[in-house]
Amino acid sequence: MSHHKTEIIVFVVLFLIVSGMGFMAARWRRPGSMHSLDEWGLGGRSFGSWITWFLLGGDLYTAYTFVAVPALVFGAGAAGFYAVPYTIVVYPLVFLVLIRLWSVSHVHGFVTPADFVRARFGSPLLALLVAVTGIVATMPYIALQLVGIQATIEAMGVKGHLPIVIAFVILAAYTYQSGLRAPALIAFVKDALIYLVIIVAVLYIPHKLGGWSHIFGQAQAKFDKTPAPGDGTLLNANNQLNYAMLALGSAMALFLYPHSITSVLASKNRNVIKRNMAALPAYSFVLGLIALLGFMAIAAGVKPLTVNGKPDGNTVVPLLFDKLFPDWFAGVAYAAIGSGALVPAAIMSIAAANLFTRNIYREYFRRDATDREEATVSKLVSLIVKLGAVGFILLLDPQFSIDLQLIGGVIILQTLPSVALGLVTRWFHRGGLIAGWAAGMAAGIWMLYRIPNPATKKLHFGGSAYPLNDIGLDTKMTVYVGVIALAVNLVVAVVVSVVLKAAKTADGVDLTRTDDYFADEGDQRVVRGTREVEEGLTT
Repeated sequence: MSHHKTEIIVFVVLFLIVSGMGFMAARWRRPGSMHSLDEWGLGGRSFGSWITWFLLGGDLYTAYTFVAVPALVFGAGAAGFYAVPYTIVVYPLVFLVLIRLWSVSHVHGFVTPADFVRARFGSPLLALLVAVTGIVATMPYIALQLVGIQATIEAMGVKGHLPIVIAFVILAAYTYQSGLRAPALIAFVKDALIYLVIIVAVLYIPHKLGGWSHIFGQAQAKFDKTPAPGDGTLLNANNQLNYAMLALGSAMALFLYPHSITSVLASKNRNVIKRNMAALPAYSFVLGLIALLGFMAIAAGVKPLTVNGKPDGNTVVPLLFDKLFPDWFAGVAYAAIGSGALVPAAIMSIAAANLFTRNIYREYFRRDATDREEATVSKLVSLIVKLGAVGFILLLDPQFSIDLQLIGGVIILQTLPSVALGLVTRWFHRGGLIAGWAAGMAAGIWMLYRIPNPATKKLHFGGSAYPLNDIGLDTKMTVYVGVIALAVNLVVAVVVSVVLKAAKTADGVDLTRTDDYFADEGDQRVVRGTREVEEGLTT
């Protein structure tokens, strides 16, 4: 460990500075009281364009992205670049939908997507399904931030789980105290570190390795030696369809995750969202550069560390930095990954806690809960969520957590008809949406169960690419499970809605109005930091 001392010192110093900012955030833009979900969980719904830019960037581009995307490129090649087109497609795809969600949420004081579904379709059961789906899909996502930190710590020669536990105890403490303001403030430093490290990496590392032609040549040589269906520096007939479907499905899923919606609802007006949807693709450029680190690791001859007897691909980027950067700058790079875990983990835990508090605790246990009580419950649940994430790493194989995240993407897509389509139409019957959710979930889990992974010798839940030969087709092509499951969901939702409408089955009451979806800052109906809608001021 002696040759890692400089790296460890730099990493620890920067990590402590970032953590200190998390505690200081409690006094940053501090309101009269933090005892409400509007303040603790949404930062007062007052973030401007720059803060929202960094908050969303810190929320969507995580430590796991920093290590997992290059690791996928390292192992499979071009297929790993699916993350680039999906983060480009997503912003125009959700541009109009998110501003409608912002408006209706600020008029009615909604804190979670399930709050909106409850009011839009008049169905506590549908809202409960959306809330539980969001929590289940978010939990492994939080755990995967730990995977990024763990890979970094292992690259520095530090063994054991104690450093991870300490890091998340600190995270839990300042999130409990500062709420969403903590990741919002930390995101400035996190993004600055990531931009710095990536710019240096794409200029310095290729120079050290003999140029880009050598890097791509070495990558192609590796895949030629160990050919596998779909692997290579270019896509082929076997994986092109799955690549396109995975990119599209991931784009549709990204802003269904509760933590993404939390960051959007924290912005102060519709124009903030519009500007960010137009500017955030700049992060996609950085993501493309991050993905290239996988090819650089191949050219550098990096060998993944062995964890629990198996190679851990998530360690390739930290090992690349350790091998080619000076020790002090490797420490800076590790700090970028570490801080890249703190921001999204904080937002995710807050979002999951808000879902539990608003749509489970308050709906089924304490309908008369006060603002203070809601905030207290969310703070406590956010601690439990983080504890659960640590449990994933301590008790389970990290590879299993990655598999759970793949399942999470398929799961969260099943809320699209209720949340995303619900923002533009009230045509669906609540019974149809519930039936569609159940059918899509069953189809998705069934297909995931049928997918093996020969590389890891897993018979089930080995990935999200479903082989078409499993249903008797003579082809090696695969398709993304999430999109197929969503298609099943939509078909069932439409058919059941038609049947229920024809039978004149009672539907829920829509508590929203058309003009609610166009309200903006300055409108007297817009809620900021209070629960006016419950006090009758907007009814």
